[in-house]
Amino acid sequence: MFSLQNKTAVVTGAGSGIGRAIAVLLAKQGAIVHILEISREQADGTVSEILQNNDEAVAHVCDVSNQQAVLNVFKAIGSINILVNNAGIAHIGKADTTPEDDFDRVMRINVKGVYNCLFAVIPQLRLAGGGVIINMASIAALVGIPDRFAYSTAKGAVKAMTMSVAKDYIAENIRCNSISPARVHTPFVDGFLLKNYPDSIDEMFQKLSKTQPIGRMAEPEEIASLALYLCSDEAAFITGVDYPIDGGFTTLNN
Repeated sequence: MFSLQNKTAVVTGAGSGIGRAIAVLLAKQGAIVHILEISREQADGTVSEILQNNDEAVAHVCDVSNQQAVLNVFKAIGSINILVNNAGIAHIGKADTTPEDDFDRVMRINVKGVYNCLFAVIPQLRLAGGGVIINMASIAALVGIPDRFAYSTAKGAVKAMTMSVAKDYIAENIRCNSISPARVHTPFVDGFLLKNYPDSIDEMFQKLSKTQPIGRMAEPEEIASLALYLCSDEAAFITGVDYPIDGGFTTLNN
């Protein structure tokens, strides 16, 4: 089950965290994985891990907010079966504390970056006779999260794009779904705690973990497992759905 043999997958932002876990798992299941990452060092790190497992991967340095750069990379890759739109940045701030430059940067990467990859991949999925798109949204698109105005706005757009693409291309055998994680223990979380709470890292980590009713953060590999299922033929009847994977956050936090 969940075989991706003879499939070509593109995972954006796969240099660390959730994207890296997804890329490693898709490769383990047989896909040739193309990693789009703005950092050459991080892209090569993920490729090295995949190659050490005797699986296949290729690194591409690409800024997903630059449409021409995205088009060039997708053209070089050729036939594509799977796209995972994972690249994105976080931002902390309210509506009246978010500078315009910060807002524009979040929209450019988290929204336009997803659009650019959709724009580039859909013609290639057509050539392959169909395929799968997974967009990484967030529970921030579903519920109010304090101090996440720009990030929540962007992830709401990602969820809306998912539904639009699922509707527009269902007759062309192109499935599109999104995943909305709650907090996931990634290097970003560790860096955030080190920067903002250097004297109480463990205490703040536990506090953030307990905001999820299940009592902990997710691991990147758990998000990757859901992505694998949605990319596989076993999920062939699923499109136009957003999947919260949140330890009960959106339903049990009363």
